[in-house]
Amino acid sequence: MKKIIHCGMAALLLASASWAMAQSAQQFPNRALRMVIHFPPGGPTDFVGRALGQKLSEAWKQQVLVENRPGAGGIIGIESVLRAPPDGYSLLFGTGGSLALAPALNPKLPYNVFTDLAPITLLVINPQILVVHPSLPVRSVNDLIKLAKAKPGQINYGSVGPGSPQHMGMELLKSMAGVNLVHIPYKGTAPAMTELMAGQISAMFNSMPSVLPHIATGRLRGIAVGSAKRSPAAPDIPTVAESGLKGFQYVTWYALLTHAGAPKDIIAKINAESVKALSEPEMAKRFSSQGAEPAPGTPEELGRFMRTEFEDWKKVIKAANIKLE
Repeated sequence: MKKIIHCGMAALLLASASWAMAQSAQQFPNRALRMVIHFPPGGPTDFVGRALGQKLSEAWKQQVLVENRPGAGGIIGIESVLRAPPDGYSLLFGTGGSLALAPALNPKLPYNVFTDLAPITLLVINPQILVVHPSLPVRSVNDLIKLAKAKPGQINYGSVGPGSPQHMGMELLKSMAGVNLVHIPYKGTAPAMTELMAGQISAMFNSMPSVLPHIATGRLRGIAVGSAKRSPAAPDIPTVAESGLKGFQYVTWYALLTHAGAPKDIIAKINAESVKALSEPEMAKRFSSQGAEPAPGTPEELGRFMRTEFEDWKKVIKAANIKLE
């Protein structure tokens, strides 16, 4: 009899827990949420994150508070989300740098992005433009490759630091083209761009908002975009793949995630509302002004995309023998 009573109580508790979970998903969100962006305010991540946060706030009639938590290559922001209750009320606005490149570079991160975080949706893809100083006698990727082969180790390029997306994008190009270009790291985009426009460095991959105005004035020459297809923001600039390196793809991207312990029903609800917001023509127009392209999808698609990016960067890192100092 006691065994029957215990079994009955266990079944009742399980049913109660399932009912409570269903109710919490139906009522979600019933208070303010926060979206952690692991970059300082004012940049492209902030632009996209706040635009999405505003749309989610309007849809849910609850505030989505954006928290900028920069530092340590995204570690501070990610750990902030992982320390929060796993209830879906703390969202992570992550990037390809923190979610795929950093784990490939540093296997000793204090978390595992694939098991500790739950994917919600890919948000946008940002094609990067390969630009050169006008004094460099190249007008295409093929020209750059030919010049680099004729002058091995004599042409340099800039990035915002070792292991940064800009660094890795050029290392991918070097690996695929079989050329020797010299890496000059800087502490940020501004000094790298200043040196590029002064002719102190010859080339660099960078985001569209950073380089398109300078291409328009002739201070820089855009020779290719890293994405698989041409960007609507720069339709006259061919892709690297079109220009001779078939299969080349280097883009930066943003994604929405949360704590891996969050209920699946709540993750599905956040996904549905985010996809809806990103599919609005108004949002596409806002993002295109920054060269960004909405790319929403399912949590499963984001999970597979992250894993593919991680594996691809591991190959580049191994081929280039890149190690964190």
